[in-house]
Amino acid sequence: MAGSFELKRSKNDKFFFNLLAGNGQIILSSEMYEAKASATNGIDSVRRNAVDDTKFDRLEGKDGSPYFTLKAGNGQVIGQSQMYSSASSRDAGIESVQKNAPDAELKDLTTDD
Repeated sequence: MAGSFELKRSKNDKFFFNLLAGNGQIILSSEMYEAKASATNGIDSVRRNAVDDTKFDRLEGKDGSPYFTLKAGNGQVIGQSQMYSSASSRDAGIESVQKNAPDAELKDLTTDD
């Protein structure tokens, strides 16, 4: 099963998206956007930038848990992963984003509220 983007509206009327792997697990989450169009632009940016390994920052949380961010061409963070238990798991998450993002289907869930 292929990956997908889920576009959602938060309780405070902002928009965000998650990139899901084929198994339904969230592999990347966006920031909150004021406008739906900005969120869809963010999805397009993830699709474009996910294929470039240099756009991923491999980081560690305060507790030492590995995670990653994906940056756009302008250097702005467009998505962040969950915290992982190991660097190898984080790196597998990056590979999953690189594999799934370019062709992921967009599921607009903003009208289902």
